[in-house]
Amino acid sequence: MALASANTEIATTGVKFAEGEEKLPKVVLTSAGGSEADIYLFGGCITSWKVPNGRDLLFVRPDAVFNKKKPISGGVPHCFPQFGPGAIQQHGFARNLDWSVIDSENVQGDPAITLELKDGEYSRSMWDFSFQALYKVTLQTKSLSTELVIKNTDSKPFSFSTALHTYFHASALGASVKGLKGCRTLNKDPDPKNPLEGTEERDGVTFPGFVDCVYLEAPNELHLDNGLGDIISIKNTNWTDAVLWNPYLTMEACYKDFVCVENAKIGNVQLEPGHTWTATQHLSIN
Repeated sequence: MALASANTEIATTGVKFAEGEEKLPKVVLTSAGGSEADIYLFGGCITSWKVPNGRDLLFVRPDAVFNKKKPISGGVPHCFPQFGPGAIQQHGFARNLDWSVIDSENVQGDPAITLELKDGEYSRSMWDFSFQALYKVTLQTKSLSTELVIKNTDSKPFSFSTALHTYFHASALGASVKGLKGCRTLNKDPDPKNPLEGTEERDGVTFPGFVDCVYLEAPNELHLDNGLGDIISIKNTNWTDAVLWNPYLTMEACYKDFVCVENAKIGNVQLEPGHTWTATQHLSIN
């Protein structure tokens, strides 16, 4: 069903609009199995994924603001059309704009919404291309899935990099990620401008201090032990790279409570007019 705005009621079971922090509109998904997810229209940002036992597996930083003056710090922020620093603002503009809900459905008790972002005056002021981004979020009893489709609606080709900067609730000093052994690495510690190339040799990558490392051509499934009793499977298609991040003492108030395991496309995607690029992420617990 097509939806006009956040003021529209959604006649789809398990999908409803709600007022979030600072009265920002959000969509709440509730599955028949008792899981729940919150998605803010500002930034198209998933901020909460509660499994049936009530535990929220995502993390929003205590310094997060919900006033549209800066991106929401936590959950699953978008990085598009640029990952990290570069020609435009850090991590691009998709996390700084309002997305629209254009569709919703419920399949056998599993709710889903599709959000859309298009170019506008703000985006064109820094990245002068016409595009459409579609972001489908599907909630099941023990999983949260996303599909991101970028379409070039311009008459000229463009290139981009992108990521889902996912913050997981964790005991950082007890957390570990398996599946990265053998990957080529770009370690941004100590100098993010001159990352050190290497190869990951550990079966389980831990977070003993500051961590900011890119894993090139990562496998399509990783496993996060969040140190709190949960093993989270992180599967993907077409997110070719992964990034692990924990700020350590640079965010002393909260670094112990989360780790970021990000699906990313670090190298530029070249997209011809009328063509699309699609990537999926599937988070699940046993």
